[in-house]
Amino acid sequence: MKKLIITFIVIVVSSCSLYSQNKTIKGRVISDDFETVALASIMINDTVEVGKTDLKGFFQVDIPASMKKIIFRSVAIEPATIELVDKCDEVEVVMMLSGTYDFMTLKKVDRHRKKKFKRLPELHKEAFAKGIFKTDKACYTQQFTPHYKKK
Repeated sequence: MKKLIITFIVIVVSSCSLYSQNKTIKGRVISDDFETVALASIMINDTVEVGKTDLKGFFQVDIPASMKKIIFRSVAIEPATIELVDKCDEVEVVMMLSGTYDFMTLKKVDRHRKKKFKRLPELHKEAFAKGIFKTDKACYTQQFTPHYKKK
């Protein structure tokens, strides 16, 4: 009976430690005009800051292995929410500069923003060609978040 209880405790403790494993994500963040994004916050769960980029836009953070969504935020740049693909540990992100749109409706602003958003994969390839990034294709997916929501 004692062996059964000890075996059960060992299995429970080992399975708990499996779920608490972390993975290391590293990479670089630039803006859509190929300037480095210094001191950008890197967040998970919308509120937990896990790190910041350095002055050259590089970062290295440890996140839970189950975490798939990472948010990058910085001043004067629109937040970038990315969803990691399996076996993705090198993340290179192009963020869109934030702009002021005077005398425009939110629908028209979103059209302009979406047009810039669709160029991000092309900008990623261009950053690779210039030697800024190590890969020519991003290993994550990113969704456009509009300001205008239909009712």
